[in-house]
Amino acid sequence: MASMQRMRFANEKAMKNVLNRGNVPKTTKPEKENYPVGPWLLALFIFVVCGSAVFQIIQSIRMA
Repeated sequence: MASMQRMRFANEKAMKNVLNRGNVPKTTKPEKENYPVGPWLLALFIFVVCGSAVFQIIQSIRMA
């Protein structure tokens, strides 16, 4: 009985794609965004870059 409901649900989902010939997505699962860099690594990189810029500015003010 449950397999018949599952089959009916799958058929209804597939029927929605019948009119989208050529534009059907590869998967019906929602895709989550994958970032190439994690948020902690990005924060560390920004901290290092901005921190070194601040120290460079302080050093150039002292030398002048």
